[in-house]
Amino acid sequence: MRRVDEAVREVLGDVLQRGELKDPRIGFATITGVRTSNDLSHATVLVSVLRIGDDAAAPEETIAGLRSAVGFLQRRVGQELGLKSTPVLKFELDETIDRAMRIQEILDDPPPPAVETEDEDGTAVVADTPAIPDDAAR
Repeated sequence: MRRVDEAVREVLGDVLQRGELKDPRIGFATITGVRTSNDLSHATVLVSVLRIGDDAAAPEETIAGLRSAVGFLQRRVGQELGLKSTPVLKFELDETIDRAMRIQEILDDPPPPAVETEDEDGTAVVADTPAIPDDAAR
């Protein structure tokens, strides 16, 4: 299964790299993974889209462009791999890279540490931000 997944990923990646799809909705896309069903009837293709500049294609537009070219792409996979039956391709946006970048941003700029203060009755209270003295707030 892993070999089939990798072979499908390579074929689709080559098609994108060579610019064989002329759909203007398809931006700078990378095939990050393929998950094929056990019976090889379906394959989920994970696509990562890099946005470069303000006029870059939105990830949703790229997925829509790939979905509209699914017949061409399935034909290419069938020709290249010579499988008995070509899996039906389903394209999904891979948000792993976006999540990793958000986590990295949080790690680079962590929130301020919580500060423990006491209430009027002496009960400990944890505040999210450092307490500002009353005279400094004015």
